[in-house]
Amino acid sequence: QLQLVESGGGLVQPGGSLRLSCVASGSSLDYYVIGWFRQAPGKEREWVSCVSRNGGSSNYADSVKGRFTISRDNAKNTVYLQMNNLKPEDTAVYSCAVDLSMKCDISVRPYEYWGQGTQVTVSS
Repeated sequence: QLQLVESGGGLVQPGGSLRLSCVASGSSLDYYVIGWFRQAPGKEREWVSCVSRNGGSSNYADSVKGRFTISRDNAKNTVYLQMNNLKPEDTAVYSCAVDLSMKCDISVRPYEYWGQGTQVTVSS
């Protein structure tokens, strides 16, 4: 059974950087398109980014484009989300999941095998 575990969150000042990791166990990650989502208190879960199976293609929400970079290392069964120039509005719990549609979908519906999430707080 595939399991995903996120890490790398924390408290950072505006303008700072964090790198999140999504590590898979129970199955080889290179079978899957992976997406990152975030959910702020009182808000719906929001799609952030996704990456193709071989890492050759990626997509980003407009709110993070130019600041966040998704990548993967299939040999390490890990997907990363490098977050630069963080803003207070980036504060949320960030989670990774498998896109069963294999299309880098921006909606929650086709995603399964959600991790538990990692908290990112951007504050001075």
